Amino acid sequence: MPDDLADPGNEMKTATLYRMVMPDHISPYGLKSRDLLERNGFEVDDHHLSTRDETEDFMAAHDVDTTPQTFIAGERVGGHDDLRAYFGEDVPEEGGTSYQPIMAVFAMAALMALAAGWAADGAVLTLRVAEWFVAFSMCILAIQKLRDLESFSTMFLNYDLLARRWVRYGYLYPFGEALAGLLMIAGALTWLAAPVAVFIGTVGAVSVVKAVYVDGRELKCACVGGDTNVPLGAISLTENVMMIVMGFWMAAKSLMPV
Repeated sequence: MPDDLADPGNEMKTATLYRMVMPDHISPYGLKSRDLLERNGFEVDDHHLSTRDETEDFMAAHDVDTTPQTFIAGERVGGHDDLRAYFGEDVPEEGGTSYQPIMAVFAMAALMALAAGWAADGAVLTLRVAEWFVAFSMCILAIQKLRDLESFSTMFLNYDLLARRWVRYGYLYPFGEALAGLLMIAGALTWLAAPVAVFIGTVGAVSVVKAVYVDGRELKCACVGGDTNVPLGAISLTENVMMIVMGFWMAAKSLMPV
C-alpha cells in the first residue's frame, strides 16, 4: 500500500491514483478519477499501469477486481464510484430508475422550439412555439425508440395494450410518432397527423393508467427507447396526453377560417 502522502496540516492534499494507460486503452474512469481529485484540491500522484500483466499484478497485490484505484492518506478509497461517494457526490445505483433521459428530451425540445420561434417570428412566447415544442418532443422521442427498434418493441410489450394483441404495433409506433411530429412541424397533412397523434396517444395513455394506476405495476417506460431506466408513470402519461391534446388542437386549427 502507498505511503501516507496526505498531511492534514498542509493546504495541498495529495492522493495516489493507479489507472490503466496503455497504447490501445486509456481508462475513462481513471481520467474521471484524476479530474475529480484535482477539482477537490488534491495533487495527484498519478501511476500508470501500462500493461495487462502490470494491471493484473496490481489488482492481485491489493485484492481488488477493477482499476482505477485511489489511495488517500495511505488508505484505499476504491474505484471511481467509491471516490464519488467519498466526496459526497451521488452514485447512481445499478439498475436504478432515473428521469434524466426524458427530462433531457423535453428540455432540448423546448430550447429547439424557442430557437425556431425566434428565427421564424422574432418571438419566443407564441402559440407556434408551444406547438413546435410538442412536435419536436415527438420527433426526438421517436429517434430514441428507433435507435434500437427491437429493444423498444420488447419493453413496449410489458404494458401497451394494443401491442400485446398485435405485436407488430410495437414496431410501427415510433414511425407513427415520427410521422405525426414531422407533419405537425411542417403544418401539412393535418388530416393524417392529427388522427395518428390522437390514436397512439390515447392507446398509450390508457395502457399507462391501467399498468401503473390500476394494476399497480412498477415498470420501466419505453418512451425513450428500450435501454433506459425511466419509470413508467406520470411523465409517460404526460407524453401521451401531449400527443392527444396536440392532435385535437391541430385538427381544430385546420377547421378554423383563415
